Amino acid sequence: MTNAHVSNWDAKLARVCANCPLCQRARQQQGGLAFRLVKSLETKVCPFCRAYERVYGRPAHEGTSPRPSK
Repeated sequence: MTNAHVSNWDAKLARVCANCPLCQRARQQQGGLAFRLVKSLETKVCPFCRAYERVYGRPAHEGTSPRPSK
């Protein structure tokens, strides 16, 4: 967790997003339907995705490491 002012509730909500199959797919694939859905809806609809961004300091659709080149 990057932010020192994150509440326990935010951490619990962010954990739901971290374990969400749709968000996991978006973070892994960095493209496709799951990525577009998460990217377009995360800040407007999903409280878990918003908490993920507050806790980890990056959007829920953003990958954790650079995508390997083929």
